[in-house]
Amino acid sequence: MYHHETDCECCESIQVHEDLLQKVLAGMPAEEELYDLAELFKVFGDSTRIRILYALFEEEICVCDLAAALSMTQSAVSHQLRILKQAKLVRFRREGKSVLYSLADAHVKTMIAQGVEHIRED
Repeated sequence: MYHHETDCECCESIQVHEDLLQKVLAGMPAEEELYDLAELFKVFGDSTRIRILYALFEEEICVCDLAAALSMTQSAVSHQLRILKQAKLVRFRREGKSVLYSLADAHVKTMIAQGVEHIRED
């Protein structure tokens, strides 16, 4: 098999290390969990949704304020919030005539903060 110089480096001979293989397989989540994780990361794969999540870092905020803060229409913000809610990344509560959104839990902030740390590494 021909390997171009820019391709990933590969072993020169095929030799399976059974002990390592068993360790890797033992720690591998179920296929369904891997699929769900990939779907979750797809939700993070949109800069508008990342901006909305960032806006919710410190405060719960209503759709009107989110739309103003992000220079978007309420309709566009609502559409993205629906996706974020389905992915269990945000939650909301009603207060009088307002609907206030917040991050679902501390994990959401941690995932984004770690992502930012990763891209800022040299």
